[in-house]
Amino acid sequence: MSQIAQTPKPPYYAVIFTSVRTEGDNGYGEMAAKMLRLAELEEGFLGVESAREEVGITVSYWTDLASIRKWKQNTEHLEAQKIGRNSWYESFKVRISLVERDYGI
Repeated sequence: MSQIAQTPKPPYYAVIFTSVRTEGDNGYGEMAAKMLRLAELEEGFLGVESAREEVGITVSYWTDLASIRKWKQNTEHLEAQKIGRNSWYESFKVRISLVERDYGI
């Protein structure tokens, strides 16, 4: 998988998930991999980029807001969100943005 998501020509949406983790893995890595596999099956999913140091940032890309809402309500994703709030994150923030322009090499 490329480290930089290959997104289509804008407009599309970005869900930016910024987090500070608790100590230890506690099943996080396995669940993160499972969530990526599930998200890739969702209609409207375009790709993902992720980096983790003191602060983790994961950006997922979607065709539209309806696809984002549907993913947020996925039963397995809801369970992962619950575990995350209770076990994996000291703090987190979700931001949803419209990508109007992108460029690069």
